[in-house]
Amino acid sequence: MSKVKSLSADRLRAALPPSRIPYADSTRIPERRVAPPQPRALQALELAVAIRDSGYNVYVSGEPNLGRMYMVRNFLAPRAAKAATPPDVLYVYNFKDPDRPMVLRLPAGEGRRLRRDLAAAVAALREEIPVRFENEAFLKKRQELMEGFDTAREKVFQAMEEEASGQGFNLDMDDQGAMTLYPLVEGKLLSEDEFERLPADLRKRLKLRGDKLMQVMAGLIRQINKEEKGLRARQRDLDREVVGEVLAEHFDPLSRRFAKRCRSKELSCYFRRMRECVLENIEQFSAREGGHGGEAAQAAQAAALLQGAAPDDFFVRFEVNLFVDNSRVKGAPIVVEDHPTVSNLLGCIEREAEMGALFTDLTLIKSGALHRANGGYLLMHIEDILSIPAAWEGLMRALRAGQARIEEAGEGQDQTRTKGIEPEPVPLDVKVILIGTDDVYETLLTHEDRFPKLFKIKAHLRATVERNAASVRAYLGTLRSVIDDLGLLPFDRGALARVVDYASRLAEDQRKLSLMVPLVRELMIEASAMAGLKRRRVVDAEVLDAALSARIYRSNLYEEEFMEEYDRRIIKVQTTGTAVGRVNGLSVTWFGDYEFGLPHQIACTVGVGHGGVIDLEREAELGGPIHTKAMMILKSYLLSQFAQDKPLVFTGSLCFEQSYAHIEGDSASGAELAALLSALAGAPIDLSLAFTGAVSQSGGIMAVGGVTPKIEGFFQVCRRHGLTGRQGVLVPADTVDQLMLGDEVVEAVAARRFHIYPVKTIEEALEMLTGRRAGRRTASGGFTRGTLYHAVDARLAELAELAEPSDK
Repeated sequence: MSKVKSLSADRLRAALPPSRIPYADSTRIPERRVAPPQPRALQALELAVAIRDSGYNVYVSGEPNLGRMYMVRNFLAPRAAKAATPPDVLYVYNFKDPDRPMVLRLPAGEGRRLRRDLAAAVAALREEIPVRFENEAFLKKRQELMEGFDTAREKVFQAMEEEASGQGFNLDMDDQGAMTLYPLVEGKLLSEDEFERLPADLRKRLKLRGDKLMQVMAGLIRQINKEEKGLRARQRDLDREVVGEVLAEHFDPLSRRFAKRCRSKELSCYFRRMRECVLENIEQFSAREGGHGGEAAQAAQAAALLQGAAPDDFFVRFEVNLFVDNSRVKGAPIVVEDHPTVSNLLGCIEREAEMGALFTDLTLIKSGALHRANGGYLLMHIEDILSIPAAWEGLMRALRAGQARIEEAGEGQDQTRTKGIEPEPVPLDVKVILIGTDDVYETLLTHEDRFPKLFKIKAHLRATVERNAASVRAYLGTLRSVIDDLGLLPFDRGALARVVDYASRLAEDQRKLSLMVPLVRELMIEASAMAGLKRRRVVDAEVLDAALSARIYRSNLYEEEFMEEYDRRIIKVQTTGTAVGRVNGLSVTWFGDYEFGLPHQIACTVGVGHGGVIDLEREAELGGPIHTKAMMILKSYLLSQFAQDKPLVFTGSLCFEQSYAHIEGDSASGAELAALLSALAGAPIDLSLAFTGAVSQSGGIMAVGGVTPKIEGFFQVCRRHGLTGRQGVLVPADTVDQLMLGDEVVEAVAARRFHIYPVKTIEEALEMLTGRRAGRRTASGGFTRGTLYHAVDARLAELAELAEPSDK
């Protein structure tokens, strides 16, 4: 009855003839890197690279397996190579504020040289200064200073003794410099007891004379102290002179050399303050003073640790922390952070333990990926950083502030704050590129206010490209790159043609090629390995087909178990015969990353009542919202066709038999409507056919997804039950270009043992399924006699009348 014709075998898939490939094998494909067919994304990246203002970071949006990271890195690599190499970043001691290490930025490579040369200079100072202090000429000068001081002090002591003797007192001084006056009476030195036995008036006079003498002596003592201060000043000047000579020999050339090369005011200031620090702390370099490393210093450090303070390692202040080393970087850095913890991304300040206490210093400041990418590009997967909220928050704060603040590991958590250091923040000039899906992008736009302000550019990737001569040539170039990069065996033209066809199957479209190159690459790797196992030097079409079959075999265990249940009739799907109110529907099932189709029997019963069409899946809470909407559309179609002259009063129930899982989607609504109309008309449906397609309110059959695995699933059941030449599948006409069927189905169709029928309307589908004309509405409002719709209309009128209460 139906005018719908079965599709010919050449319409069931896109097949590239090997003869159309102008290369004998992949080694003959020209070596040229072609731009990926992502013009929208490439334009966005070009703009992002050209804009250095903050806020123009990038979100690369696309589904997994599109090679998102690979594409971005390949795009950035040549541009980064031409860019200027960012400077080294160093943390050095802040001589004005020791708790706030300061940042120095030097030309790339100079940081490593500075750290090396400065360490050598400090080592030379620590070795040379004690030697100079033991030099005979220095010791002679120091001895001369001491002798001059001793001579001056002796003169003062002699004057003090003479003054005391002239006043009738004896002057006594102990080793500590304490002075005592004893009175002399008649030339005799009195003891304390003898002094107390003197007459009171004499004692008083002696006491007054002694007080006056002490005032004179105090002036002389001040003179001694002045001489002692002068001695220390002259000794200090001598020490500074000697240390200055050592600095001039080992330190000053270094400071002049780096000041000339780096032309940094901050570096020159650092050198000047460091030189002053050495001159002010000479005792730390002098072994004769019991400086650093002596017992006194060790005891002081132990006491500090017991009190929870950091050990006072004086020479740490002269160390350089090469925070970011760009000596080996050529151009702008491209940093990929695949584990963006807070420390890995934002850096941290570590602590070390000594004698049970924790301490830190500038050498324990560690850089993160954000610092290493400064001046270049930082790439991350959005899922990785969103899994660590503290890292995401830190990134947002840093980008908003334009500088990266380094915190101690664990800071920001609820814990006791210990004394530490607060390094100077590092100014940021980095382009952050996040890679993720559309869903995450939409979520961030909605729920993260800072995101649209900081990531103003979206680079959107498409999943497919048009299949034409130009795109196939470009695809072959991509395949050559994959083969060369991975060191695979060459692919001959037959295998290359198969790979191109596989890309269309991944795209589920005859007119498109999938851009999910990583999935194609996996097949190529397996095919090359399989060819090697077979001791072949080239991968041909036979090996590629074997590799694809092996991939399916590794994943289709559950599919095989389902097929066994169809074989044993445990799952009851008939592929021959007819039945009223029953039709073979098709569904798609995923197990892991493997997709396959399964047929299901959709059954409908009708009777008298006011229940309308009951969706048992929805009643059992197994139907999703899209499936529920499809059922409502089905009811709307019934109203438009059969409720123009009467109400629809009946009860009908629809269900997927032997289905115990959640059902979603509208692809079965056409089959459900066919089962309902069959039940109403009492018209049997041919069970050698299966039907997939969504129905519209006007009766049109609309496109659905997964058509290829659905057909292949029903074909496998038919093949196992036995092909009769009548079996086939009804599909929406709009999905014909989406067919990419396997060899087995194509061969069966070519032999007319299986059929694919494209239908545009539910009427065409019903005529195929029932073998009866659907019918047209007549001028009287009914349908032509003898047609399916006339029977449906009559049955609905009968059910409506039966549902009316009888007159009493």
